[in-house]
Amino acid sequence: MELTVWMWVAFGGLVVGLLILDLVGFARRGERVPFGRAVGWSVGWTALGLAFAGMLWWWQGRGPAEEYLAGFLIEKSLSIDNLFVFALIFGYFAVPAASQRRVIFWGIVGAIVLRALFIAAGAALLDAFHYTIYVFGAFLVVTGIRMARHRDVEIQPERNPVYRLLRRAVPMTTRFEGDRLVVRESGQRVATPLLAALVLVAAFDVVFAIDSIPAIFAITRDTFIVYAANAFSLLGLGALYFVLAGMIDRFRYLSLGLAAVLVFVGLKMTLADVYSIPVYVSLAVIVGTLAVAVGASLLRRGGDARAATPSGRSPHEPARHPVTTEGGG
Repeated sequence: MELTVWMWVAFGGLVVGLLILDLVGFARRGERVPFGRAVGWSVGWTALGLAFAGMLWWWQGRGPAEEYLAGFLIEKSLSIDNLFVFALIFGYFAVPAASQRRVIFWGIVGAIVLRALFIAAGAALLDAFHYTIYVFGAFLVVTGIRMARHRDVEIQPERNPVYRLLRRAVPMTTRFEGDRLVVRESGQRVATPLLAALVLVAAFDVVFAIDSIPAIFAITRDTFIVYAANAFSLLGLGALYFVLAGMIDRFRYLSLGLAAVLVFVGLKMTLADVYSIPVYVSLAVIVGTLAVAVGASLLRRGGDARAATPSGRSPHEPARHPVTTEGGG
């Protein structure tokens, strides 16, 4: 769809306004977020994202609405999978629960800006070089296969090159001081672990964008729909984190479902010149695949609970060290 500059500005203002609402209304600075409030805000943000599909249907018709909805579901699902990485980062740095929200919020702000740049670059490449669709499609297929084969990936922040560079460039302390990113220690300014966590979240946002932007371009080439789906999927991610932080490991087959979705959209993009899969078919495949993945995860979780030994774990499952979001240790 063709949008004027003022329409883009208006939508950008809407996104900024919603971010401010999330910052001011969700929780006070340094406050531990109650579970009930996190559930309410998460449901509200998700409902708003789905309602935008209805607005698009009224404004532009069924096709754009279906494209947005398919893209929104892909991006939202990828965001949920990425929350596991955030939990690992917070566990590694022992970030207190009351300070985690600030890191996630600024990570979302950075992701929205970063994805706008990635979307603009991706659209320019697709317009200038038609063969880019084959590159994007092949990348998604390979990414999906790798995700399916390596679902239990261990994140080691200490080996991340961005974190290593930060430690060389900025003196760091091991203590927290509320939500402060930098403190004064022995007469000099030093970074707190909260800044290190924020830098790592931003670094992984880059990796997440590389995966997610080609995935939604496989659904639609409309840059407004692509950006709107990304923006609405990221809004409320902080609330969703506090809902899922304690039970992310229950969705053990979500990565496998996402892998199947990425392979599907990659093949759809690669074969676009031969056969164009209707958007409603793509939407049905995405919804069905994710529903099966979540349902299978919950069934497996229930089976593991019934088969648990007195020690609290399945006799066929090795002991694991769960990621805590409480800090310490």
